[in-house]
Amino acid sequence: MSAAETSPAGDGQQREVAFAPGGLLDVLSVAAVVLDGEGRIVLWSPQAEELFGYQASEALGQFAGRLLVNEEHVELVIHPFAQVMAGEGSWAGVFPVRLKDGSTKLFEFRNMRLEDRHKNLYALGLATGQATLRQVERDLALSTRLVAQSPIGLAVLDTDLRYVSVNPALERINGLPAAEHLGRRVREALPYLDVEAIESAMRQVLATGTPIVDQQSVGHTAAGPEEHAWSVSFYRLEASNGTVLGVAVSVVDVTERYRATVEVTRARRSLALVAEASLRIGTTLDVDQTARELAEISVPTLADVATVHVLDGVLTHSTPVISPTGPALFRTLAVSAASATEPATAADPPGELTRHDADQLVTQCVRTGRAVLVPQVGGGDLPRIARCRETADLLARSGLHSYLAVPLIARGRVIGALDLKRTRIQQPFNHDDEILAGELVARAALCIDNARLYESQRHAALTLQRSLLPEHPEPQPGLEIASRYRPASIASEIGGDWFDVIPLADDKTALVVGDVMGSGINAAATMGQLRTATRAFAELDLEPAHVLHHLDNLFDRMGQTITTCIYAVYDPHDHRCRIANAGHLPPALVRPGQDAELLDLPTGAPLGVGDVPFHTTTFALQPGDELVLYTDGLVETRNQPIDQRLDALLAFLTGPERSLEETCDVLLYTLRTPWEHDDVALLAIRAEECPPDRCRPRPC
Repeated sequence: MSAAETSPAGDGQQREVAFAPGGLLDVLSVAAVVLDGEGRIVLWSPQAEELFGYQASEALGQFAGRLLVNEEHVELVIHPFAQVMAGEGSWAGVFPVRLKDGSTKLFEFRNMRLEDRHKNLYALGLATGQATLRQVERDLALSTRLVAQSPIGLAVLDTDLRYVSVNPALERINGLPAAEHLGRRVREALPYLDVEAIESAMRQVLATGTPIVDQQSVGHTAAGPEEHAWSVSFYRLEASNGTVLGVAVSVVDVTERYRATVEVTRARRSLALVAEASLRIGTTLDVDQTARELAEISVPTLADVATVHVLDGVLTHSTPVISPTGPALFRTLAVSAASATEPATAADPPGELTRHDADQLVTQCVRTGRAVLVPQVGGGDLPRIARCRETADLLARSGLHSYLAVPLIARGRVIGALDLKRTRIQQPFNHDDEILAGELVARAALCIDNARLYESQRHAALTLQRSLLPEHPEPQPGLEIASRYRPASIASEIGGDWFDVIPLADDKTALVVGDVMGSGINAAATMGQLRTATRAFAELDLEPAHVLHHLDNLFDRMGQTITTCIYAVYDPHDHRCRIANAGHLPPALVRPGQDAELLDLPTGAPLGVGDVPFHTTTFALQPGDELVLYTDGLVETRNQPIDQRLDALLAFLTGPERSLEETCDVLLYTLRTPWEHDDVALLAIRAEECPPDRCRPRPC
């Protein structure tokens, strides 16, 4: 038969089986020599020519003892040859052979008797160099010993990717004896691993011959359910003649290194999350926004769903009472979910007040002030997590498998809890997650409490300030009046801006707009003092400059903060307006049919600076003329020059004719953005003809 032979197939068909030659005989270079019954050489192989140096023409017909043996060794040959030819068995041993070049070399021999059909006897001798054979034996013994004693798992798979050999170390790693490996594929022996990736790597190595080194595999084997990690390397096995024999696999258990890497990665993730939280949480002094920031940074890195609860009473600035045995009332501030799934639906709706019974985990969390961790959620845990049966059913269907509640503690007081759930994240919550969540809530709780305290103070300051401002200034003789006050944005403090309309004798009216530097309750209180003092001085019917002078002296003695102010007095009988400025922005004057302009006034110095004179300016304010007084919050921004903003003010006032109420609304809507950090006081007047019953000559 040729190298491609046929063998019977199971279906009765003939199929070809290809046999590739091995390479070991080539390494050994085995020579074959046949002697007849008298010891003459009758067959001489090419390998014999290579080993001994004699060509076939030189060896055939020669007595082997004379050609290949030195005289002193002839007697050693005769006896073994006679034994073989007598049929007493084969002979094996090492014998010195004289080569053609005259040198002598040791060869390993295997001799046996042959018989042809004519009963003629022959002796077959197989020989190879002793040194080569011993080297192969040593390599094989060393390989066998290394494979058997190696702590590294080793395996050989054939070209069909079936196990043909495994060492004891791999038996221990895989939890299978060698017999249960042999003849099986990886997917049959190790069904718990990622067999697709493993077999794909093997096929690639078989096809290319390029080793794949240190491919990581994570999972468990029949040795036990605990997760392990292995470094797996693949090498193609080839014979010396290039024939592909299969794949060699080495497996090193690197579980400790893998766990250390996971821990380092987790620590880096935690540090990055805490660093990110320090930037994202508490960006405003708004309770709801701060709670949303905490919930959003927790998802999806730490949890699939995060809910921020505060105890009822916290937001109403009262001290929440936590019953040692009863339920707890919570108000949900924020919910964040990785996706719009059933766990998100099961969360308490933001803004709503919900009741959680005494045995529920979030109630336990705020009562004890300690985190509650449920690594593996069972059916009995769901009623203690969900607020009702319906939400418990939703959580069960969503695959909730791990739960963590962490208390929000600010200034030594529990104000709420962060509720975390895992449905898609496969790993359960552990102690490290509890510590990380604690780091997040430690910052967030203080920020939420700061925002709560700020809103309380802001509410008090705003209430005080509004109580000190006139509600709706009454119309005065010869004047139509409109006014507005807008507090600063939520992220800022209440300021000290104010306006006032003061009726004076002889139908005159004092108009005041001012701005106390600073913010909060102190600024509002200072504004109240200043408004009261201004009204008192206005009753004296002094010149505007004198009123500002007295206010300046008063504030200097009281040690109050610097304040800018405009004080004007309008007389409807002569349509004259007298005005003085204490470091304030100039009012805008609008005359019918003309462009709006800023009054050209001596600026003066703010109140509280001291020793700076004030000046009174008089100008005509005819019926139909308008005067707009305002504080800097209307026109000042952080990204535009003040001159540009004042030009914008004049451009709006030069537009189509509007009522004073519309004018105030347009100015606030167009010039002021919702996120400005300063409050605004705005006072607009329009001169009118005096009613006949009020416009009478003054007494002499």
